[in-house]
Amino acid sequence: MRKSWRGVDGWISLATRPVRLSPAMAILSAIVIFTLPTPAAERIQIVWPTPSTAWSENRAPADFLQHAGSGDPESGGFGGVRTGGSQFHEGIDIRPTKRDRRGEPMDDVYAAMAGVVRHVSVRAGNSGYGRYIVLEHFDVAPGVYTLYAHLARIAPEVRIGANVMMRQVIGTMGHSSGGYVIPAERAHLHFEIGLMVSRNFQQWYDSKKFGSLNDHNLWNGMNLMGIDPLDFFDRWRAHKVNTFEEYFSTMQPAARLKLASRRVPDFITRYPALLTKPLPVNLGGWEIAFNWTGLPIKWTPLTPLETIGLTTEPTILEVDAASDRQQRSKTLAVNRRGKWVIGRDLDTVLQQLFGSR
Repeated sequence: MRKSWRGVDGWISLATRPVRLSPAMAILSAIVIFTLPTPAAERIQIVWPTPSTAWSENRAPADFLQHAGSGDPESGGFGGVRTGGSQFHEGIDIRPTKRDRRGEPMDDVYAAMAGVVRHVSVRAGNSGYGRYIVLEHFDVAPGVYTLYAHLARIAPEVRIGANVMMRQVIGTMGHSSGGYVIPAERAHLHFEIGLMVSRNFQQWYDSKKFGSLNDHNLWNGMNLMGIDPLDFFDRWRAHKVNTFEEYFSTMQPAARLKLASRRVPDFITRYPALLTKPLPVNLGGWEIAFNWTGLPIKWTPLTPLETIGLTTEPTILEVDAASDRQQRSKTLAVNRRGKWVIGRDLDTVLQQLFGSR
């Protein structure tokens, strides 16, 4: 995949719609949101995004994942599952349950949760995702996106800004793509759950001079970082987690760093659930933990006193060396003569969060 995301009781509602805030108000809002008393976590409502019952019946992933041509169902999973472990796959690929006489998939695609339509790409050739939809979900914390790609058809009522209900049909499974061909026999839904990195994405994109237009605004795949949907669904079904906030809290850091910066990235004003403590009145910098994909999962604000000796250049505090060796599809840090330095994937995330370095 390129880079150019059963009903139960209860909801979490921390936000209703995005608002544009000044930097000062954004900081104050994050403080207020973080310090408000919150009830016990309610179990979110989420459904499998296709008619397949294999996951709900607790069958093996081989019964619902579509392989990427190798014949190995794991290649349809999340992470470094392709090209001998060196190629990263952002989501999961779910195969169809029924086809028409021509061999084309007929499965409906459902909204996994209630949300707002943020992006609709109807021209298959504009992205490696083919035809795809991005929904944003404000009634969970963090307010994750879900992405539905390689669609044959997008429902006409799915328009930017429209509200969709959980289990609403938003399209039809297919094998649309751009820049490469997915044969009909390998048709699938590419499904992601994740977070948007930055609202300043276009500025970063322009600075890189890729030589092509960004047809997808903030919802370009380069600005979306997924979590493992199947792992979340499995943990949610087993009642090991009830919410995304709980899920993120269980993630193991693969790298931690500190830097001096008074800037509050819009990432953390959008996802204050990832703060480990309230923002101080006088912010001096950050300690940030990243999971193995480079997704920032824990943000600890620092006072100016706590950043003495630091600069805006990040200082790596810790790297999980075992994870670094195992996960070859991402490079967060490189060990040079016994010292860890920022790797290319982590550097890209930091550029998007704090501006080009």
